[in-house]
Amino acid sequence: MALSDLQKYILNKGLEGSKNTVGKTVLKRFYITQKSQPKEEDQINIITKSVDKLIKRGLVKGVGTKTAKKWFVKEVILTKKGVKIAKELLGKQEELPFKNKKKI
Repeated sequence: MALSDLQKYILNKGLEGSKNTVGKTVLKRFYITQKSQPKEEDQINIITKSVDKLIKRGLVKGVGTKTAKKWFVKEVILTKKGVKIAKELLGKQEELPFKNKKKI
């Protein structure tokens, strides 16, 4: 699954947040580190489109207001699938407790 840098950022910040959530202000911080920054309104449109794509893939749930023409994201919540992908991006893999059972 190919993810953009912004989508990877959203997933990674979701792991850092409490209850796997990311607020809109955290999403805007992505562009502070970028050399060439789009206009403010373009940043919001790009973030909204990236969140929509992640929602369609089932990696996050969006919290906010949706009108007939526009989606206003306030917060993003990672799903179980999103947490799994985010951990893979970070290189963390959950270890399952395997027990050595000997058959007699």
